[in-house]
Order: sequence, then structure tokens, then C-alpha cells
Amino acid sequence: MSDEILVEKNGAVVTLRLNDPGTMNAMTPAMAHELHDALKRAVADGARAIILAGGERAFSTGANLKAAVPDDLEGFDIGATLEEDYNPLMLTIRDLPVPLISAVRGAAAGVGASLALVCDLIVAGKSAYFLEAFARIGLVPDGGATWLLTRSVGRVRAMEMMLLAEKIPAPQAYEWGLVTRLVEDDAVEATAMTLAEKLADGPSHAHALIRQAAWAAADSDFDAALLTERRLQKQAGETPNFAEGLAAFREKRAPRFNG
Repeated sequence: MSDEILVEKNGAVVTLRLNDPGTMNAMTPAMAHELHDALKRAVADGARAIILAGGERAFSTGANLKAAVPDDLEGFDIGATLEEDYNPLMLTIRDLPVPLISAVRGAAAGVGASLALVCDLIVAGKSAYFLEAFARIGLVPDGGATWLLTRSVGRVRAMEMMLLAEKIPAPQAYEWGLVTRLVEDDAVEATAMTLAEKLADGPSHAHALIRQAAWAAADSDFDAALLTERRLQKQAGETPNFAEGLAAFREKRAPRFNG
């Protein structure tokens, strides 16, 4: 693994940090593959919560166009890198069995914004901002941005972000419901860690099923959501987590979940 993706382990919490300060963590295909592999490895090694973080100046400024786009554009398919590099990463994040938290300081732009917003909880510093700058260079938002934004803030606000390509400051993003927690810049990572530790102490199997149910519900009707909940609830009810949670409830004590 290169030093562009740093892995920090704290108990059952793994932090994966984008680390290319010279480009403000602009993503390359190689970084996308490395992050993909690091996420899989974190789960295989027993992580029960994952934090995605960047640096003080930027979470990520999006795709590194210098690394991805040739000087001669004739015959070049810029969509191929989505199919080969970025879409598999986003699908892997969707399908992970552990919750993810993004710790956003500075810029979260382009596919970097998608990486931040695809997480389950989004902690942003007050000076952070989100930017869908694709229209500035004649491109379409990617990394799942069109899906993520319309479901997070609604079609109208999503269209404003994508068509006008203006910075959305973190306080405004919080007001719109795009961000989970808004904190002082120097408290972003500590807040993310507190949330991650709480999740890591929780019922991990139930968390996996909650993620699965929520992603399914985003693209299904009410009847389908009810059926999905019924199927997943059966699975959840057969786990030791439920037995422990129920015992703790009856005994009026804190549950002791063990994965």
C-alpha cells in the first residue's frame, strides 16, 4: 500500500485517510483501487466501524484530471474510469457490512464530495464546503452524486448544486440535511471517532442489516420496504445480538454486544 491511503487502527475502529496534500487529496484511479482494497481489508480484519478522513485543507478536491485525462481527447472515453475505477469503489462502500463515517474538513468536491456523502454519518467542520464543479468543465456529476444529492436534499436543491456549481458551505449543507454533525474544525475527527466508537460497541450484525435495508428502501416503494424489513428482521432476531439486547432491556442494564 502506498502512503496516499493511510490506515489507522483504534480498537475496532479503522480510519482510512486520503493523504496527498500536494493535490489536496485529488483522487486518481490508483487511489480509488487502493481505497477499495483498504475498505475490504479493514472489514476482513475485524473493523466494526470505519472513518473516511482527509486533511485539514481538504477532504478531497475530486478527481485528479492531470492524472486521468490525456492531452489529446480524440477518442478518449472519460466515462471508462468511472466504470473501471470509481463505480466499483462506490458499490463496495454501499455493500459494506459495517457503518462508515466521513470526517470532512476543507473542500469536498467532485467525486470527493461523493465519497464524503456516501457514508452513513457525515461530520463536517464549520469551514468545510461541498462543491459539484462538473458543469464548470462541461461534465456530469459522478461517483453517484446525482443519486446521493437528490435523495439527500431533494431534486430542486440538488439541481442548484449541480447546475450552478457553487460552493455549499458546511453550515448551509447542515441546514439542508446533507451533513449529520456540524462542529468546529478542530473537533471534526474527535467527533467522528466518538461516533465510530459508539457504533463499534453496538450490535454489528444489526448495523449491517440496517445499512442493507436503508439502501434498498431508497430505491423501492413502501410495499417493497415492508417486505425487506420483514426478511431482515427475521435474520436480526436469530442473532446473539438480539438475545443480548433483549436480556439487557429486561434486566435494565446496558447491553454487551460482542459482534
